[in-house]
Amino acid sequence: MATRLNGTDFARWAARTRALGGCVQPIRLRGRVDHIDALTGDLLHRYSTDVEPGGVLRVACKTRRASRCPSCAETYRADTYQLVRAGLVGGKGVPESVAAPPAAFVTLTAPSFGPVHTRRQKNGRVVPCHPRRNAGTCPHGRALSCTLRHDENDPHLGQPLCPDCYDYTGSALFNALAPELWRRFTMALRRRIARTAGLTLAELRDVATVSFAKVAEYQRRGVVHFHAVVRLDGPDGPSSSPPPWAAFDVLAHAVDHAARTVSVPTPTAPDLPSRSLTWGTQVDVRPITTDGGLSDQAVAGYIAKYATKAAECAGTLDRRIHPSDDLAALPITDHARRLIAECLRLGGLEELAELRLAEWAHMLGFRGHFSTKSRRYSTTLSALRQARTDHNQHQREITTGRLPFEDDDQVLTVAHWRYAGRGLSPGDALLTAALTGTPLPPLITDRRDAA
Repeated sequence: MATRLNGTDFARWAARTRALGGCVQPIRLRGRVDHIDALTGDLLHRYSTDVEPGGVLRVACKTRRASRCPSCAETYRADTYQLVRAGLVGGKGVPESVAAPPAAFVTLTAPSFGPVHTRRQKNGRVVPCHPRRNAGTCPHGRALSCTLRHDENDPHLGQPLCPDCYDYTGSALFNALAPELWRRFTMALRRRIARTAGLTLAELRDVATVSFAKVAEYQRRGVVHFHAVVRLDGPDGPSSSPPPWAAFDVLAHAVDHAARTVSVPTPTAPDLPSRSLTWGTQVDVRPITTDGGLSDQAVAGYIAKYATKAAECAGTLDRRIHPSDDLAALPITDHARRLIAECLRLGGLEELAELRLAEWAHMLGFRGHFSTKSRRYSTTLSALRQARTDHNQHQREITTGRLPFEDDDQVLTVAHWRYAGRGLSPGDALLTAALTGTPLPPLITDRRDAA
C-alpha cells in the first residue's frame, strides 16, 4: 500500500479506481487499440496499456452477486429496478400508457419438505416457532415442536427440526425443475385468461398479451420461490390498450388457478420413483397501484433487491463445488451441506443427467436465470447499459482507447487484448475502500493474481 501511495502514477491509479466505482475484483487486461484511417491506412492514434499503472487496464467485473462485488452488484440492482419500474409507469423507451393495464405482484412459493425453524410474527409480536402441544418426537427421537422466539439473525432459522426426516431429495429436485414449473405456470395462466374471456389461445393473442418480469429468491431453508410482476396488455404490448374485460380480478383469478393446477413430474431412476412437484400452498396476488397501497416503487425495489443475491443467503457457497473440495470442511451450514451432498448424489444418476445437479450443487440444484422477463414487458438490461455508455462517452479520457472523431470520418479500430488476471492485492483493496467507501470483500484476491 505504501508503494502504491508513493508511486508517481498514483493519481492515475486513483482516478481509474474511482471510475470503476470501487469494483473489488476488476479484470486486468494488457494490450493496445489502434485507430487507422480506412482510406490511407495511416495510424491515427494508438492506445497502449503500457501507460497505465502496472501496465494493465482495469475494467469492472460487472458481476451481479453482492457477495462478490458490492459495487458492481449495486449497478446491476439499479438497472433491474429501472427495468421493473419502467414496466409499471413507463420511461426508458416504454410509453406512460403502460400504467393503465391491470398489474399484479405475484409470489409463488415452494411446497414443504419438512418443518424448519422459522421466525413468525403476529400483530407485530414474535411468536413461538412451532408450538405443538403433545407433538412428541419423530422416528429419530427429535422433538417435533419448538417454542423458541427466534431472533432475526438466529443461525437456526431455515434449519430442519429433524435433518433425518427432511426431504432433501424433494428439495433438490424442486430447485432443479422450478424453471420448468414456472414455464408451465405462464402457459396455464394464458389458457385460463383465454377461457375466462371465452376465447381460444389464438384469439387471445389478437386482443391481449400477458407480460411479466420475475426474480428468484432463496428461502432460508434452501429452496427458491419466485416474485413476479404480471401485467395484462393489449395485443401490441404496453403501446396498446387491453380489451374492456381485462381487469385485475380476471388476472388474479387466472394466477391463482394456474398456480394451484400446474405440476411437473420428476425423472424416474432406480430406487427413485417419479413424483409430481407443485407450487406451495401460499400463493400471494396483490394489485400494484401508482398511488397508495403497493406502489410501483416498492415492487421495483423489492424485486431488484433479490436480483443481486443467490444461494449464499441459504448458507452455501457462491462458487461451484470442485471435485477436490472436501465437503465436510467447507464453511457452510450443516443443512446446506446435506443439500449439496444430495445434489451430488442425484447428479451421479444417469437418468437425472439432464438436470445437471452436480454442476449446480452450489446453487442447491437451481440452474435457472435469477431475473427474467417477457419480451414486451419493458426495456432490456442491454439497452440500459448502452444508454449509460452513450451518456458517459463524451466524458471518457483518451486512455479508454477512443478519440472524438467526427461521425463522417472513416476510422478502423483494431484492438489487441489479453487477460492478465483479476482482483486486487490486499494493499490495493484497502486503498480502494478508502477512496470509494466500498466495503472490503471477504476474500480480497487470488494471491497469484495479486503478485
